[in-house]
Amino acid sequence: MTVGGAPEAAPAPVTVGSQTVGQVLRDRRFLSLWLAQVASQVGGNMVLYGLTVLVAQRTASVSAVSLLLLTFLVPAVVFSAIAGVFVDRLDRRLILIVANGLRGVLFVAMVVLDTNLVLIYLLNIAVSTITTLFAPAEASMIPVLVRREQLLAANSLFTFTLQGSFALGFALLGPFVVILADVNGLIVLVAALYFVAAGLCVVLPSSAPAGRPGSLASGQALGEAEAALAGTLRQLQEGLRYIRANPGIFWSLSYLAITASLVGVLGALGPNYAQQSLGLKPQDFFIVVLPLGGGLVLGILLLNAYGRLVPRRRLIEGGLLVLGIALALLSVAAPLSSFLRSRVDSNGAVALEPFVSLLGIIVAIALTAGVAYAFVAVPAQTQLQEELPHDVRGRVFGVLNMLVSVASFVPIIIAGPLADTLGTSLVLFLMAALVVGTGVRAVFLRLPGTTLPATAARLEPIDPVTVTAMVLGHVAEVPPDAGGAGAGADGP
Repeated sequence: MTVGGAPEAAPAPVTVGSQTVGQVLRDRRFLSLWLAQVASQVGGNMVLYGLTVLVAQRTASVSAVSLLLLTFLVPAVVFSAIAGVFVDRLDRRLILIVANGLRGVLFVAMVVLDTNLVLIYLLNIAVSTITTLFAPAEASMIPVLVRREQLLAANSLFTFTLQGSFALGFALLGPFVVILADVNGLIVLVAALYFVAAGLCVVLPSSAPAGRPGSLASGQALGEAEAALAGTLRQLQEGLRYIRANPGIFWSLSYLAITASLVGVLGALGPNYAQQSLGLKPQDFFIVVLPLGGGLVLGILLLNAYGRLVPRRRLIEGGLLVLGIALALLSVAAPLSSFLRSRVDSNGAVALEPFVSLLGIIVAIALTAGVAYAFVAVPAQTQLQEELPHDVRGRVFGVLNMLVSVASFVPIIIAGPLADTLGTSLVLFLMAALVVGTGVRAVFLRLPGTTLPATAARLEPIDPVTVTAMVLGHVAEVPPDAGGAGAGADGP
């Protein structure tokens, strides 16, 4: 049997180190697929930032920004099962080329029609729908290009890229390009990145499903799509039953849903928060996003180094409480800065002024919130990975990730109108109270199944197909080396 044109090697431990990653990257075809992923993922996160700024500037409405985020999120849930049917029946190379090319064309159209927000929403829905084809086709192409013993390194690289692209695209390059070339310039650049990604996919080998025609018979395709949708609904029911029967799974899922919702709501509130609470422009909300992303990375590093020394349950409890307190402090950052500056001025402590400035306080709070976010999301993800049976883990994770995505819609829908009515700071404070309440409940709640002993084994990398790409964050799907960081032994 051959995989990717090479004899299949016997299963063997694979070290995800620079040498193994370097070996897979030396394959020109795999390198092209990975570079296509970099271009499309970074471009997608850049355009998320750009469109968020565009809608905030045009409408000054948090509800309008929330609606934009939903155009990114809803198609991923609605069309993922149906998209899998087409990926299984068409040449994946062709899907990758056409999907990237079409997304580039749609972003060019977005620049032409930038005065009409309704058309921008519709075009973005089209882009997000096409992306549901691209993601499984991309992941399905990896085993075609690399040998079995290289799959771990290849998937790890793709998962790491998925993580890094958010920080690079949304928090760094997106704001930088908007400052230099405005939002339309950013969208044109993103369109160019998608065209480059399409060109990179041209060198990939054909990957038509064996024994299937290269074209779809409409009736048969419709039947398979209906069967896929029905199968997804059955799996959803099975997942719900499994969750009800396992309280530990339910609460781990709840923690992931809360963190995912927070990222989405912060994305919706961000531009208005920068304008109302900080006195900045809508595009300056990267001042909060950038240290938040830095805190997430720092939290993962801390978990890698010390996570096994602390019970996983305590990490989640402490993370929830600190995250809630940090959000509460963000909601009162401006008056807090004024109060601290007055105290510093009255004491003549000039050296402390940079630390009590509004910018300094925002950076410190956002950095702390990012660390706390990691302390909740990573151990909760680890809990799910350990407790789910191996033979159904992938299938159930797909259902659970879909549930998390659906659960994140509701806060985003509610937060927009509430912020327009009550003000962004008050909504942020209410979110903080909810998170702190959840943390307090976690402290006093004793769940069966949450006292597993520590395990020395590192967790498997997360398959990119099952990663929930929460635009504005991820349901903290973490790089492979971070996944096991929170797997400490649980105390009583």
